[in-house]
Amino acid sequence: MEYQNILVETRGAVGWIQLNRPEAMNALSMALVSEVGQAIEAFQADDEVGAMVITGNEKAFAAGADIKDMEGQDFIDLFLADFPYNRRDGWDSLNTARKPIIAAVSGFALGGGCEMAMACDFILAADTARFGQPEINIGTIPGAGGTQRLTRAVGKAKAMEMCLTGRMMDAEEAERAGLVSRILPAEELEAEALKVAGKIAKMSRPAVYMAKEAVNVAFESSLQEGLRFERRAFASTFATEDQKEGMNAFVEKRKPDFKHR
Repeated sequence: MEYQNILVETRGAVGWIQLNRPEAMNALSMALVSEVGQAIEAFQADDEVGAMVITGNEKAFAAGADIKDMEGQDFIDLFLADFPYNRRDGWDSLNTARKPIIAAVSGFALGGGCEMAMACDFILAADTARFGQPEINIGTIPGAGGTQRLTRAVGKAKAMEMCLTGRMMDAEEAERAGLVSRILPAEELEAEALKVAGKIAKMSRPAVYMAKEAVNVAFESSLQEGLRFERRAFASTFATEDQKEGMNAFVEKRKPDFKHR
């Protein structure tokens, strides 16, 4: 498929998606988000791909939503369209993908850009990264998960301050607060993201799916419910061929040859 707003390629077992509107600091237009969703769905359907990376450029992951798409809209327009989640091949694909998605963030990740990064499974940040939800500055609030995921990631106090003032958080603060997994020198970010995604892609795919589901359940349930889910998921891995291969390989002191079964 030919894309107009993103660059897409397969790198080994990794699906690589690069936001590509440099003239607009990768602002998230409806067309761009739709294309991201289409790329995710294509990689989801590709048995050779085990993980994905979403990235931008050195200046910006994405500096926010494209205001031109929303200017002039009224309440009833957004309400009836269920904006932004009406784009079944956009935000919903990002939110529901089974294969892990890593956000590799350099420069600005603001507004919708911060929300897109947070919708990924984890964030690797360049030392140049800056995160924020500045929607309050234009008379509105985050609408694609900013008030919800940011609060879960960094706690009420920081999320409240950022959403009420529009203050940005640099990479070091983001790591301390738990928003990002690791900080890397900007020039190493792409290679490390590819390396990490490639490592995940080599793992047993059923086990990866189960681990991702179990961690996500921790955000949406009580501890007891989460532990119950984890126990069931753990036991279910013993019905897979990969579990047998993985444990046999460990005992035999060799690398496992997972078949994703």
